[in-house]
Parts: sequence; C-alpha cells; structure tokens
Amino acid sequence: MIFALVGLVVLALLGAVHRYVWRRFVGDTTAPGSRLRRAGTVAAFVLPLLSVGAMTSGRVGAPFWLQQVLAWPGFLWLACLLYLTLALLVGEVVRPVLLRVLARRDAARTGAESGTASGTPAETSGTPTEVPDKTRPRTEKLVTSGSTGVSAPPEAAARTASDAPDPVAEPETEPAATASAPAGTTPAPALAPHPSRRLFVSRVVGGAAAAAGLATVGYGTYGVLRGPSVQRITVPLAKLPRAAHGFRIAVVSDIHIGPILGRAHTRRIVDTINATSPDLVAVVGDLVDGSVADLGSAAEPLAALRARHGSYFVTGNHEYFSGAEQWIDHVRELGLVPLENARVEIEGFDLAGVNDIAGETEGQGPDFGRALGDRDRGRAAVLMAHQPVVIHDAVEHGVDLQLSGHTHGGQLWPGNYLAELANPTVAGLERYGDTQLFVSRGAGAWGPPVRVGAPSDITVVELASRQA
Repeated sequence: MIFALVGLVVLALLGAVHRYVWRRFVGDTTAPGSRLRRAGTVAAFVLPLLSVGAMTSGRVGAPFWLQQVLAWPGFLWLACLLYLTLALLVGEVVRPVLLRVLARRDAARTGAESGTASGTPAETSGTPTEVPDKTRPRTEKLVTSGSTGVSAPPEAAARTASDAPDPVAEPETEPAATASAPAGTTPAPALAPHPSRRLFVSRVVGGAAAAAGLATVGYGTYGVLRGPSVQRITVPLAKLPRAAHGFRIAVVSDIHIGPILGRAHTRRIVDTINATSPDLVAVVGDLVDGSVADLGSAAEPLAALRARHGSYFVTGNHEYFSGAEQWIDHVRELGLVPLENARVEIEGFDLAGVNDIAGETEGQGPDFGRALGDRDRGRAAVLMAHQPVVIHDAVEHGVDLQLSGHTHGGQLWPGNYLAELANPTVAGLERYGDTQLFVSRGAGAWGPPVRVGAPSDITVVELASRQA
C-alpha cells in the first residue's frame, strides 16, 4: 500500500513537471494549431512514456533489444527534464526583470515620439489651422473658414464631393505605415507585426533555458562515455607493517554494465585500471544491471584485469536485482575472487568482504561475524562493503579501512544533497572513530548515462605504514 501511494505521488509529480515544461517551452512560445505546438504536445506525451518504459522494461523481463531501444531516449529524457526544469526555474526570476526593462524602454521611446510631435510649429496665421488626419486619403476639398466667410468655388466643391471616400467603408483605425503616400512617391511596404512583449520574453527565456539544460546534459553524457579518470589518495594505517608500505589498491565501484554501457565501457575501465599497475583490484559492487544471459559477454573484458595480488569482488544492491548467484559464479569464471562474507590474508593486512544489505531479502545479507569475527586484531583490516551505511558495523569489528561505493557521489547535481541524507559519506575519505571510510563516486552511471558535478573515477588507494 505504501509503495502504491509513493508511486502515485511520483507519477503526479512527473505529470505536473511535464505540464510546466510544456507550458513554458510550447504553450507560451507557439501559436495554437501550429506545427510546432502539435509536435511539442506529442513529445510531451511520448517522452515520459519512453522514460517509464526504460525504468520498467528490465524488471518485467522485456527482451534485451527492447531494453536497449528504450534506454537511451527514456533515461536521457529524465536527465533533460531535470536540467530543463532547473533552467526554467531560474528563468522565472529573469522573466519579470526582462518584462520590466522592455516596458520602460517602450515607455521612454513613446514619450520621445510624443514630445517630437507636440513640438511641431503650427501655421502663423491669425486663425486656427485644422491638422489633417493622416489616416484618411488626401482630397482637394478647400476648407471653409467660418471667420472669413470665404467658400470654395462650386466646381471644386462638386469635384470634392464626388471624390470623398465612403465614411462607412473606411476603417476606424489604420496603421500609419499604410497611409497614402504623398503624390509622386512610392508607398512604403507594410511592416510585419512584431511579437508581443510577453511572447518575446517567453521565447528568449525558453531558448536560453533549452540551451543551458541540453548543454549540461550533453557535457555530462560525454563525461560518462569518455570513461572514468584516475584519482590517487594515501591512507595511513596504524597497524600496517613497514613491508606493506606503499601497497596500492585500485578501487572501482558502480560500473553498471547494462543496456547503455556495454562491453566497450568495461574495456575502457579495465584498460584504465591496468595502466595504474595496482597490487590489488577491489570491485566494490553494482557491477551490472541485467542478467548473465544478456550481459555476460559485456563483462568478459574483466578477465583481462592484472594485479600482483589478484582482483576481488563483493556484491552490490543491483546484483540482487540481476541474479546475484549467477553473477558470482560468472565473475569467478572471469578470474575475480568473490568475497561472500569472507576474508583473505594479504601481505601485511587482512582483506575482508561482506554481501550487500540488499541480499537480506534472499537470506544472503552481510555477516560481519563470519567475515571478521575470528581474526587477529593485531593486523590491519581492510573491508570491502558496497554501501557506506555499514560503517558502524565496521567500527565495531575493528576495521581500519572500509572501501565502499553506491552513492555515485550524487551523480546528478543537486542529487548529492539527497545522497547526504541517506549515507554517512557521499564521496571521499572520512574517519569514524578508529576506522576510515573511503567512498568511490563509481566508474559508470545508473539510469541516465549522465554525470553532473560528480565525475566518474577509479581511485588508487595507497596504504601507508606509520612505521616507514
């Protein structure tokens, strides 16, 4: 029941946001019945349907080719929707300012024109002079002055009467630009009507918002497809012996092989890791978004990982959406060592790994007692755990360093603020008592293949002995 209510709230929110985006980009900037308005309205219905399809197709067991078809437009639109909406909200602040500036400019221009017209000298006769109505065609009628008693000749009066326009057929108002030109000159062409001030501002703000939002998404997509960068940090461990000083662990998390990021993405990550010549590789969960049947071949480049002490793997929450047992078997076939609530002794320290807490639904959750309970606490301990929230269990079991991922660093700003609400650390290295926690931003992306404010990375953690 709660999930249904949450789903309805999310759908209502998405509907309201799409309505707002349509009004600002389409309703306020296009003419009713125009092709642009019809196209924009169709897009406002089709794009959210593609997004829903992209998010649900994998869960309902749709064919993998259909997941791929829906994933690119569906997930990219979600990122576009976010940044187009944010840009429009900024535009709401700019909009009244522009309207006020344009209104003042028009008022100043109108005042200047009125001043020029009122300053035109009148004829210097002793009698009032009638100002000709420039909106009416010129005639040859002679004006009769009641003060002088002089009248027009009969022939002229008759000619004037016959040439006078029909007052019924004449429009009440007519733009000055269409008035008859003086005899002997060519009439000026009529000027095309300018858009209203409000329409002009809507188009300027909408165009700027579209440019800013789409450029942000484009740059964020390029960053993901280009591949992760390499970061390096040094972590001193009090119990680490001098012989293990300088031991380098390549930490990679959240690769998210799936309908969008496939074999080429895996190959880029493997090449980047191997270029650092690590002593050990730690793959800290969320390797895949799909089944072994669909993505097994895309994960095969992992077999090329090279490290002196081998490559290790722990599950993330997404493995439990994708068939965790099958993936554990598959990564073992590729040469990685799964640590399922287990521990191995490495040169100078213990390396332990626990299952992700999502595995509790299958009876395969984290077991810290099994992984760490009977070890020699005089040795340094490094723990691989996908989610940072288990840090307090790590502190309780005397772990010196926990390696995690899961947060993506927020992935899409301002998502980092939401990630802070659910995780003790979003990215980087922090200390909790005697335990240090390092959280990777991840090497891939979930959902939209876009990162803004949280670039993907692979981190080389160099262990330092205080005895060195």
